[in-house]
Amino acid sequence: MTLKTLAAFVVATMISISSYSQTASAIAEDFKPSSLNQPGQEYPQVNSQGYARFRILAPKADSVKVSLGLGGRGGTILKKGNDGYWTGTTEGPMDEGFHYYNVTVDGGKFNDPGAKNYYGSVRWESGIEIPAHDQDFYALKDVPHGNVQQILFPSKSTGTPRRAFVYTPPGYEKEKSKKYPVLYLQHGWGEDETAWSNQGHANLIMDNLIAEGKTKPFIIVMTYGMTNEVKWGKMRDFKIDGFQTVLTEELIPYVDANFRTVSNRDNRAMAGLSMGGMETKTITLNKPEVFGYYGLLSGGVYAPDDLNGKAKPKLVFISCGGKERPDGVNKSATDLKAAGYNAVSYVSDKTGHEFQTWRRSLHEMAPLLFK
Repeated sequence: MTLKTLAAFVVATMISISSYSQTASAIAEDFKPSSLNQPGQEYPQVNSQGYARFRILAPKADSVKVSLGLGGRGGTILKKGNDGYWTGTTEGPMDEGFHYYNVTVDGGKFNDPGAKNYYGSVRWESGIEIPAHDQDFYALKDVPHGNVQQILFPSKSTGTPRRAFVYTPPGYEKEKSKKYPVLYLQHGWGEDETAWSNQGHANLIMDNLIAEGKTKPFIIVMTYGMTNEVKWGKMRDFKIDGFQTVLTEELIPYVDANFRTVSNRDNRAMAGLSMGGMETKTITLNKPEVFGYYGLLSGGVYAPDDLNGKAKPKLVFISCGGKERPDGVNKSATDLKAAGYNAVSYVSDKTGHEFQTWRRSLHEMAPLLFK
């Protein structure tokens, strides 16, 4: 190595060290345990800037990585300490809200024993919560609360009992004569009927809106949206017919028979996130006589031609994250309005295809339903 080459190498190294030092010093060391940790567990942790820090005990492992996001995209390489713990911090701050993640130890995929688990990516994944500046709207507060109950309903079309979760608003048990509208709310691909309550806090969002007088009380029904299982990347193989039958011919009649509902089109809505939005669009176009309100949350858009000649919806709500395709969402609403439809678009600021987008979307959509 020549003197000139050596000098260049030293300068580059110093710049690299300086850059690393500046980045490291920029991370605020005010980390606290995530609100989704198992009882008594210190890790994972999050700081005031949205960085996440992980610590995994694996003394005999050769490599440990944390993969964040739906499907485990992205990765944070952990470094091993003399005590057998592997520790690492995300390279940058994460979006506000809920995130799935898993841990890869020597090539094997596992969940973090320090975190609670949530069903996503067709498996139970670890979850971490990055505190949001607007988290108050889904916070657990001292207000009247509704109930979320599990129901098992018969399905002749599939030959099996099926499960749904039903949110009934505060006062449902006491006001025996009152009947309520119903929102059928669908999860995304790889999730199940627990997602909107566990990850989305749909019940708390509704409790708080109702307590503030911002929305009409209504029932929410959340059921599993798959009748034929498909793998990631094979959504073209998904057939809507089976689920459409379960929803419109089995679940809705069961809910109307067992809950105090206003059982007509103008008091029935369907909405869904991601794949649930695809299901919503398809079923509402196939069965416009069943639902009067439509909601696509990061789940595509409607065009005026889609709705032309069908029973007119009372509301079309379309949303996405600011990091998704907001121009398409806003254009869809503009085109629908120009064609005479009551259409509303909403874009969640600085979020992508993730639950903070969908929490905010439900919060914006709920007050617009059943007017």
